[in-house]
Amino acid sequence: MLLELKDVTLMYGRIQALHGISLSVGQGEIVALIGANGAGKSTTMRAISGLRPVAQGTITFNGEDITKLRADLRVVRGVSQSPEGRGIFPGMSVRENLEMGAYTRRNRAEINEDLDRVFTLFPRLKEREKQVGGTMSGGEQQMLAVGRALMSRPKLLLLDEPSMGLAPMLIQQIFDIVVEINQQGTTVLLVEQNAQQALSRAHRAYVLETGEIVKSGTGAELLTDPSVKDAYLGVA
Repeated sequence: MLLELKDVTLMYGRIQALHGISLSVGQGEIVALIGANGAGKSTTMRAISGLRPVAQGTITFNGEDITKLRADLRVVRGVSQSPEGRGIFPGMSVRENLEMGAYTRRNRAEINEDLDRVFTLFPRLKEREKQVGGTMSGGEQQMLAVGRALMSRPKLLLLDEPSMGLAPMLIQQIFDIVVEINQQGTTVLLVEQNAQQALSRAHRAYVLETGEIVKSGTGAELLTDPSVKDAYLGVA
C-alpha cells in the first residue's frame, strides 16, 4: 500500500476528533472519504499531511513511518494537499501561485514541464496566467489550488472538498479532471461531501461518522448501499 493509517487517534485539546481510524490507499487508486460535516474528514487529511499531530497510531507512506515527520518533509516525500477552502495566495498571480507549489524542487526543466501539464489540464489557468489569484472566480481558484498541489509532482494527491461552493457544471469538470490526473499516474485521496460524484469515480471508499470509520467498500458498492444512499445520496 502507498498509504496506511493504523489506529490513528487525534485530539483537538481535550476533544477526540479521530477514534482509532485505519484506512489504506493503494498505488494508482482514487479513494474517497465521505461523511457529514464534522465527521473528521478534513482532520484525517491534516493528520496525513502533517498539519496536526496524531495522539496515537501510525501513518506509513511508501513503506516509511511518517507519523512524526514534519509537514514540509512529507511534501518532499510525495504527499501534496489541495486544502479545503482552496488556500491560494490571493495577492500572487496564477503563475506565482503554481510556482509556490514547486518550492521544494530545483530542476527548472521539470518545473516547466509540470507548468505545461497544469495548463493543459486547466486551460483557464493558462488564459489567466498573469491574473492575481484573489480576483478569480471560485471555480478558477479551485483549479489553481489543485494545479498548485500537482506542482510538487506528488505520489499522493490529497483533495479536500474540491467541489465546495462550485456550480454543478464546474463540479462535473473538476471531477473529470481528478480522474484524468489519476489516469496520468497520480494516486488520489479525496474528501468530499458530494458523495454521488465521489463514489461514482472512486475505486474504493470509506464512510466516516464522528471520527470513526463505519463502512468501507468499492465506490460502486457504497453507491448502492441502502444506508449510504439514505444518509448521503438523498435517496431513500
